[in-house]
Amino acid sequence: MTSTDRNTRPDRSAGTAPGPEPGGAPPARRAADRLLRLARHPYWDRASPAYRVRRWPDLTALCLATAFFWSSLSPSLVPRPWYLQGIVGGITAAIGYALGSTLAWLFRALVRRRPGEPVRTRCWQAYWLLAPLATLWLVSESARTQRRLRVLQDLPPSLTWHTPMIALIALALLALALLLARLVRLGAVTLIRLLGRLLPRPVAYVTGALLTALAVLVGVRDIVYDRGIVDVADRIAAATNGGTKAGIERPVSRYVSGGPGSLLGWDSLGYEGRNFTGSTPTRAALTAWSGRPARDPVRVYVPSTPPVAFADASPFAAQAALAVRELDRTGAFDRSVLAVAGTTGTGWVDPNVAEALEYMHRGDTAIVAVQYSYLPSWVSFLVDKEKAGQATRALLDAVRARLDTLPPDHRPRLVVTGESLGAYAVEASFGSAARLLAETDGALLLGPPDFSPVSRELRRDRDPGSPVWRPRYDGGRHVRFGQFPATDLARPAARWEHPRVVYLQNASDPVVWWSPNLLLDRPAWLSRPLGPDITPEIRWFPFVTFWQTSVDMAVSYGVDAPHGHRYGAGAVDGWAAVAPPEGWTDADTTRLRAYIGHRRAAY
Repeated sequence: MTSTDRNTRPDRSAGTAPGPEPGGAPPARRAADRLLRLARHPYWDRASPAYRVRRWPDLTALCLATAFFWSSLSPSLVPRPWYLQGIVGGITAAIGYALGSTLAWLFRALVRRRPGEPVRTRCWQAYWLLAPLATLWLVSESARTQRRLRVLQDLPPSLTWHTPMIALIALALLALALLLARLVRLGAVTLIRLLGRLLPRPVAYVTGALLTALAVLVGVRDIVYDRGIVDVADRIAAATNGGTKAGIERPVSRYVSGGPGSLLGWDSLGYEGRNFTGSTPTRAALTAWSGRPARDPVRVYVPSTPPVAFADASPFAAQAALAVRELDRTGAFDRSVLAVAGTTGTGWVDPNVAEALEYMHRGDTAIVAVQYSYLPSWVSFLVDKEKAGQATRALLDAVRARLDTLPPDHRPRLVVTGESLGAYAVEASFGSAARLLAETDGALLLGPPDFSPVSRELRRDRDPGSPVWRPRYDGGRHVRFGQFPATDLARPAARWEHPRVVYLQNASDPVVWWSPNLLLDRPAWLSRPLGPDITPEIRWFPFVTFWQTSVDMAVSYGVDAPHGHRYGAGAVDGWAAVAPPEGWTDADTTRLRAYIGHRRAAY
């Protein structure tokens, strides 16, 4: 603000803000007088047109921010704690404020008439009277809907819902966003004024706006994202990759990577690789469970290092070749079933999926996986999710080439599996349902993300009348979906032919349904009928549902299977449908499901 601006600044005591108080009045009287003046004039105007930013929030923007906050209180896919509700509310309120501010600016630019002082005062008074009351009521209602959702997903209905803290977190985030936006605006206006001394005003305005946008873009992308979020996630993941989960020890079996005679050292396998191979069930454990002779299972895992994870595609061919050599060393091609497992961003393989197959076949199995990164899945998705499909495709090509050298009647059944980003890795390596069915003897895929190409194709081309959360494709002849697999997989009346593909897909899994399209498009999974564990109070709101589902992914493990991103022992039913051993019965499935479901996962 210039010195001229300061000299011409009007006295705020003239109605725009409380003025000096008589020194002799009691404190209570002074407070009452101040509140009365504020009630008569419940907002501040810009003290001078020369002020570069508004000092008091815009009423239109504030109303839209409040409406967005109210919409964020609606339930979503999984129950969320109160602090995440505050974060969702703050983010969506900031979006609403930005939209409202834009609309108000357009109105002021297009319409010359302004509401008179009495009208503005009444509008502000109505806002301060109604908004807090409506907010308290809606926050209380949100607690009720959260309790109902918890019941639907088999959680205790008790819930801690700190109404004041939810509002405070949302207000703090909104205030922070508003402060940052005003700082950017102040910087832009200052830059334009400086450029205006050297350039014509239209040129100065365009140049200043472009430079400001470039500075914001570079700051967010290079400093906040690349050097902030990604670097921190990388350092944390690298530190974790050097450890091992408590209770996991180096295997003594020569049939697993990292064990005696392995081509890969135990220390080189990384965190998830050591967990995977170090938790392999023993022949004694498999024999004790089945009561029949068993074999030591084969587990092969080829790790990734940062140069492999982020270089070109050629290292994946080297990984695949090493995996095949390790499979040959362990005698994997003499087993009855060979499973290629897609891994998540960290290299994780679901222990329930692996052990269900091994117990079912009494160890006459081989499971192989390659790691393409050690970063969390959400970072891998943002950085380069294409590596997941490239690594898995290279492994599948190498395994298939080795199988082709064997006599057809001496080849193991080739099946594929993966969960979450691991399911995407498998799907991306095939690209279509037809190719998946043509090149494998079956597949078990759990919680595939929305961007997975095969499951997206299957949901898009589902049979008429089947909901997207339990689609029926080609009458269920080769592919079936289930949330409650014991009943869902038997639901289609058509004959189930081999090869079979089983998808375990929970209606309440935010990983399955998250998509940028949620910003502006109403998703099909909100169409009636809703999934069995989705509350009828759920609604779609532009922008809001996107952030709700984003936050849902962070708490999708806070529920029990088969809800959220939890699939528990459902893999038992999946494998029993896809690749059962000879003589396997429904009673065996029930017994193994109970065993897998009631014991603690190895990692």
